Amino acid sequence: MRDMTTAVIPVPSQASVPVAGGGSFPVRRVYCVGRNYVEHAQEMGFSGREPPFFFLKPSDAVVSVADGETAPIDYPPLTKDLHHEIELVVAIGRGGRSIAAADALQHVYGYAIGLDMTRRDLQAEMKKQGRPWCIGKAFDQSAPIGPIHPISATGELAQGAITLSVNGQPRQSGDLNQLIWNVGEIIEHLSAAWTLAPGDLIYTGTPAGVAAVVPGDVMEGAIAGLGRLRVAVR
Repeated sequence: MRDMTTAVIPVPSQASVPVAGGGSFPVRRVYCVGRNYVEHAQEMGFSGREPPFFFLKPSDAVVSVADGETAPIDYPPLTKDLHHEIELVVAIGRGGRSIAAADALQHVYGYAIGLDMTRRDLQAEMKKQGRPWCIGKAFDQSAPIGPIHPISATGELAQGAITLSVNGQPRQSGDLNQLIWNVGEIIEHLSAAWTLAPGDLIYTGTPAGVAAVVPGDVMEGAIAGLGRLRVAVR
């Protein structure tokens, strides 16, 4: 009988995110919600409250950024149009399937600031061809994230400013109350399709103002109650 207890290659390291106040949050999966602010949906050529849709990033796309740190990310290959998308991230602490929106907060461990980096030109080309656009979203270092703040400390985050500047110049600005699908509804829809588990991260969508960055640019995102996230492109 073959020995199944010994790994035949080095065991990959597991991504984790620091928790404000101490400890770390091991990452299982990274889910993302598309076009979840009206003005962003409009700038992408859509309108209205369409049913929510989701895509995933690999857990090793996560780049953890400590408070007060400016974390570097590499400009990715194959693209000439790398875009920033500032987002509220929800960290799941209790798993479940077919979770009702009214019960969703019982499954939330906390919140963080995240960036959904996007190779927009590659995404657009895949859309044009009717092909999956993982190459535009699920690449290395495409999910920077700040510390996770436990919901026990923040309370529910249903409103508050969400902003992003690049080199000190404002780019994105919105409010969490502008989410087309709120956090409870997102979890309800998402858990109908996948079984959520502790360690899952949900990027909840971005407000209008997405635009390109180049090497040398410094992005600073902020969400009321969660501090700031600083990331430099190199």
